[in-house]
Amino acid sequence: MKQFKVGLIGCGAISTVHLESLKTARLAELAAVCDIREDRAKAAAERYGCRYYTDYKEMLDKERPDAVHICTPHYLHPIIAVYAANHGVNVLTEKPMSISLADADKMIDACKRNNVTLGVIFQNRYNAGSMLIKKTLESGELGRILSGRLRVNWYRPEKYYSSSDWKGTWDKEGGGVLINQAIHTMDLMRWFMDSPIEYVDANISNRAHAGVEVEDCAEGVVKYKNGAFTIFHTLNYYTYDAPIEVEIHCENGLAKMVSDKAVIRFNNGKELSADRDPSDPIQADGSVKDYWGVSHSKQINAYYESLSKGEKPFLDGEEARKTQELICAVYQSGKERKRIFL
Repeated sequence: MKQFKVGLIGCGAISTVHLESLKTARLAELAAVCDIREDRAKAAAERYGCRYYTDYKEMLDKERPDAVHICTPHYLHPIIAVYAANHGVNVLTEKPMSISLADADKMIDACKRNNVTLGVIFQNRYNAGSMLIKKTLESGELGRILSGRLRVNWYRPEKYYSSSDWKGTWDKEGGGVLINQAIHTMDLMRWFMDSPIEYVDANISNRAHAGVEVEDCAEGVVKYKNGAFTIFHTLNYYTYDAPIEVEIHCENGLAKMVSDKAVIRFNNGKELSADRDPSDPIQADGSVKDYWGVSHSKQINAYYESLSKGEKPFLDGEEARKTQELICAVYQSGKERKRIFL
């Protein structure tokens, strides 16, 4: 079976979980990495036994990979993705796929036009708890969804922003806690609800990071066309990364997830649960943060399986665009202080 030749662009923190996943990927082989900081690119190349570049265009031209992983600051995702697609390279990008919905559409269009596959990382959909909730909701056993709520209360100190030249900025990060930390949980809830969105009514504010221009708190309601609604509360000025909480109230029971563990309690007393497999690897050296979970490798392997079979990946550009639209609507609602209908 063919192994896909892979390049990775952006050797910052999140790249490690991609590189570790590629080490054991059955259908992918890492050929080269790229970062504008030569020290980071060289260090990654030495650790993972590949070539390195400081110019992604040069890497794509010389290596001619089958696929590229984009692990750069948010504002660069669409620029690199469109360039790669125009050169016939499949794209797997970290979340968010872009900052604006218009750029997300450019990425989708470029990949369609060049007959390459766009995938977007939302690895938490592959967690055992997430999959149990989704499967149970789809079975109809829980009955109609009535409402849901989610909470992401994490901690990002001033140094998190001051040590970066792109985080905490509207033009390069695209926002704060919502687009960077809470987007995974917002994506899970939208996926669970499985209905087009009717409207978003939200507030965003900066309450604890004086030197940062983006929000560190976002809360609001999302109304779905199936009649259900969800409420969300996200912030990154708590004192530690508290376990995320997701709850879905249905006619026949309650589904709840705390961190990776899901528990479903039916009104008739039946109970189902699923949690992280203790055999799933987490880098003990701290290079892979625990809150990233263990499912990057699952999504990356699934992406290459889909390429091998010539099938659309489970999390392609069009699916990720739905979450991008939600995030953009929250920001628009918060900035304009009005309800946004989709």
